Amino acid sequence: MVRGIAGTGAAVAAWHDGAWVVDLWGGWADAARSRPWQRSSIVQPYSVTKPFAALCALRLADQGELELEAPVQRYWPEFRAPATVRHVLSHQAGVVALDQAAPTETFYDWERLCALLARQEPAWTPGTAHGESALFYGHLVGELVRRVDGRSLGRFLRDEICGPFELDFHVGLSPADRRRAVDLTGLDEFRRSHESGRPPLYRRALVNPPGALEPRVVNSPAWRSAEIPAINGHGSARGIAGFYAALLRGELLSSTLLAETTTVQCAGRDRVLGSETAWGLGFGVDDDGFGMGGLGGSFGAASTRGGYAFAFVTGTIGDGSAGEALESTFRSCLGLAPLGG
Repeated sequence: MVRGIAGTGAAVAAWHDGAWVVDLWGGWADAARSRPWQRSSIVQPYSVTKPFAALCALRLADQGELELEAPVQRYWPEFRAPATVRHVLSHQAGVVALDQAAPTETFYDWERLCALLARQEPAWTPGTAHGESALFYGHLVGELVRRVDGRSLGRFLRDEICGPFELDFHVGLSPADRRRAVDLTGLDEFRRSHESGRPPLYRRALVNPPGALEPRVVNSPAWRSAEIPAINGHGSARGIAGFYAALLRGELLSSTLLAETTTVQCAGRDRVLGSETAWGLGFGVDDDGFGMGGLGGSFGAASTRGGYAFAFVTGTIGDGSAGEALESTFRSCLGLAPLGG
């Protein structure tokens, strides 16, 4: 079990050379510390959800049903921003914040939020800059999936990806899965410290609708039941690492599209985050591989150089140092240099 994690608990999993070599968990599943974290526990890892959403659209592209260079309006005529499907997938569409105030309940009404996004003017001309659509990426991608396929993103993910490949990751929890969900802790402290040094657009992109960083919201049955596929997927470390292992094995996308997906589409200063980022089609990419981190420290990744898939998930929102230390230790066991080293 993972020891020394404050707050609730955490889990870590790693796949290497065709086998699972790490699958550990420990701590608590609730703030009262009355439920232990178990093998079956699942937790919300925030933006770690985004690549799962992207892969739904990419599967449709692989099947010839969604064209990456097509304007979004071909599939979603009401959408105002002059963006292509590629722009949406690579965080270049500019639809990152709403001008119209929306209550928390908007998160639970897919059609209402998509209507607001369709009317929203982009924060920049699509394709001229990039910035993570922190709250809305899953709706932008998911509405494309729904318009082309007819299924919601959560159902498509379950039917076509996570179900067939036995990946314990879900968008929109059933009552049974809600009973496995871990409470998020540390959000109030994190929220007070996290906005320092960010661009003005960062706050706009995260607070409307309000609630995405509030424990009473994100730990509620309504939130967990909804499909908010930029941030509210729930899964295990093994489920997330298994997703990246399946990508490395070439099981989820054709080799041609996987190569394109994990090639840099845009790089430089992120207009929302304020940091240097490089985006593929739904994944962050660097010289070691591809993956995605989530607010508070959870992450999942594939190391193409190291030939491994790795994931860390936590119920205690923090700075990411715990997961980074675990991956560094794992890399040292494989004889690999530290990331960034």
